[in-house]
Amino acid sequence: MKTFAELGLKTPLQNGLSDLGFQTMTPIQEEAFPAILSGRDMIGIAQTGTGKTLGYMLPLLHEIKYSESLDPRFLVIVPTRELVVQVVEQIESYAKYFNLRILGIYGGTNINTQKTALAEGCDIVVATPGRLYDLIVAQSVKLKLCKKIVIDEVDVMLDLGFRFQLNNIFDHLPVRRQNIMFSATMTDDIEEFIHSYFYNPIKISIAVSGTPLENIKQISYLVPNFYTKANLLMHLISDTSMFKKVLVFVPNKKSADRLQEYMAPHYGSEIAVIHSNKTQNYRLRSIELFDSGQCRILIATDVMARGLDLSQVSHVINMDVPRYPENYMHRIGRTGRAEHQGNSILFYTPDEKSAKEAIEDLMNYKIPQAEFPEAVEVSQQKTPEERPVVKEIYNPHKTNEEQRGDAFHEKKDKNKKQNLGGSYRREIAKKYKKPKTRGDKNYNKRNKK
Repeated sequence: MKTFAELGLKTPLQNGLSDLGFQTMTPIQEEAFPAILSGRDMIGIAQTGTGKTLGYMLPLLHEIKYSESLDPRFLVIVPTRELVVQVVEQIESYAKYFNLRILGIYGGTNINTQKTALAEGCDIVVATPGRLYDLIVAQSVKLKLCKKIVIDEVDVMLDLGFRFQLNNIFDHLPVRRQNIMFSATMTDDIEEFIHSYFYNPIKISIAVSGTPLENIKQISYLVPNFYTKANLLMHLISDTSMFKKVLVFVPNKKSADRLQEYMAPHYGSEIAVIHSNKTQNYRLRSIELFDSGQCRILIATDVMARGLDLSQVSHVINMDVPRYPENYMHRIGRTGRAEHQGNSILFYTPDEKSAKEAIEDLMNYKIPQAEFPEAVEVSQQKTPEERPVVKEIYNPHKTNEEQRGDAFHEKKDKNKKQNLGGSYRREIAKKYKKPKTRGDKNYNKRNKK
């Protein structure tokens, strides 16, 4: 592998990397550096945790020049607010010895504060597509000098429905620009997006999604239901020497809150939660507590944890089997980062067996199954989603809503009355044989027969 010293980087950039202790490049960084410096559009396909942020920022910072312009010159678009905060912090650490103005823009905060910050000037903008689009519509940000644009985790953005905002953002960018895109997967939507905006791009694929990371040990447990999964989870994490820092993935916000409530009596102060219904400050605080080690367990949904650089996660525990096999790869990529040993545990019910097999087909790897511990209680309690739907076999008194029609009873007499208008109009009509018009006192005299 190449070292950063071999690249002949600018002294301020080299000093910033040295302070961070970075010496050798990851494969995606090594491949992306010359591709981005060439000025051509670039598409990078790499698993999460392979150093993509430094991969695209390294060449951009290497060639950036001092400017007194107030308008941004580099634009980085990411899907979530937490990722904006993280990327801004990382760029600031890389550019520690540069005189650069870096601004993070995302929703959930006062837009007027962000308008003021943009008016004061910045060099690099890191933004979510929704809030950036709002600022473009308000004419608070000008992108005429923005010749470099990076879209990170583009597959998540398209899944979240940001295609409309991305289209409008690209329409406001200069025609002559360099487009850089990073994604962990390549879907039909992404191919269509590339065809619309990229010109003859260089494609780089490193550790393509579906390739299991060699430094991640994977095991699975067959578990009958959600609350038994929760019991198994608490049984496993009771070993604090092994489960030092645990990231727990759940399918949705309800499951996250339900799991936290169930575990709180045993692990209350050790648990942090992050999902989109939590306030921005709560979410950032949860990440900070988990990353610093003050909380040992972080319960998260897929979207919230996507792309976050959570250091030294000892275990990733999947409380469910993801609907899309690629999402499993994103999840387990949270552990085993920077060549450390990682561990992934998958809980699946009999109904989720086929989804588990789809993941194994994608990876071309059979996830070993562990014996269910006898000490773990098998709960009979079921979540509302797991309870069977009770269907009535025959009920002659139950009316079919689709066949009912508009009404099934006669109206009461008081509801059969016809609205004839105000009494004033009716009385005038009786007296003058025709309605009296408003505002003309002589109308009836002129038209009286």
